[in-house]
Amino acid sequence: MAANKKEPKGVRLDHISKIYKDPKTGKDFYAVHDVALDIEPGSFVTLLGPSGCGKTTTLRMIAGFESPDEGEIYLGGEPINELTPNKRDTAMVFQSYALFPHYNVFDNVAYGLRLRKVPKDEIQERVTNILKLVELSDMEQRMTNQLSGGQQQRVALARALVVEPGVLLFDEPLSNLDAKLRVQMRTEIRRIQQALGITAIYVTHDQSEAMAISDNIILMKGGVIAQMGSPTEIYYHPNSEFVADFIGECNFLPCTVTGREGNDVIADVYGHPVKVLSERDTIGSAEIVLRPEAIEIADQGQLPCKVELSCFMGSYQNYHVRVGDTLVKIADNCPIGRKTYQVGDEAYISFRSECAHLLAT
Repeated sequence: MAANKKEPKGVRLDHISKIYKDPKTGKDFYAVHDVALDIEPGSFVTLLGPSGCGKTTTLRMIAGFESPDEGEIYLGGEPINELTPNKRDTAMVFQSYALFPHYNVFDNVAYGLRLRKVPKDEIQERVTNILKLVELSDMEQRMTNQLSGGQQQRVALARALVVEPGVLLFDEPLSNLDAKLRVQMRTEIRRIQQALGITAIYVTHDQSEAMAISDNIILMKGGVIAQMGSPTEIYYHPNSEFVADFIGECNFLPCTVTGREGNDVIADVYGHPVKVLSERDTIGSAEIVLRPEAIEIADQGQLPCKVELSCFMGSYQNYHVRVGDTLVKIADNCPIGRKTYQVGDEAYISFRSECAHLLAT
């Protein structure tokens, strides 16, 4: 199966909302509220966020397992609110795999094609090709209970792909696997998605998973979109403390913007001026967002600090330092050959202006 036979389809959510009733209070609440977005054909988009943020409800509305109470969903430009799941050009890969234990691998993958009355010869060809793509060619006759978790996930993926959907949906598909296998399988899912050029919408609460596989991330909180953009945009230019803190580790340094110098603003941090690349043109209180790996520690620098923790982590030296009243975390990557600071040492931290991000307070 060298390429998907059908063109991938885009998905548009036109201000969709889902309302549930709280069983305790009896009052209605929005599980998803006024979500509007365009997903480009052939792109890999992840719905990311903590439990209860609305990401799974949004995915289930796209799949047809839930109906929006407000707004319309479009698939390839066609409205699909009224279509049942089996009438939508989508396929879902579930967290639980949902395989048939009394069928072998071939019959599990072929199930959807048989439902569609696809000719026997074509079923043989399509299943053989898709099993080759997910690297299970030699396991056609195995029963699913004889497979590892990773192999079962590949069968579930093959079963979804073989019907050649316009959009492939993933509901936390790797959460039942151990950490090492999760990394391996997310790489495989991305490889297959790119090989087929299929549109994929993926739900997870794991930010590293979202960063590794996505063209775009939609980060949700409380039923609404907190921010959407590429992994790079969301990581380096978060629009709120919530986004910054959810995507990786982050430091927040209180500051006062005092002026501009070229493309940078001048910010006062505990009496010391630093530069931050920013388009902000207002004077006043703000926060500097700094990732731990963006900070250097040395005998001289921009901001004085005192070391409160120094721990060797292999690929980096982990420091916690105190800058004024603020605890700052530093990941000093590949520290071999450089000075190691100990608890109680006084030092300085520095960062490049383009590695910092300014948030309004």
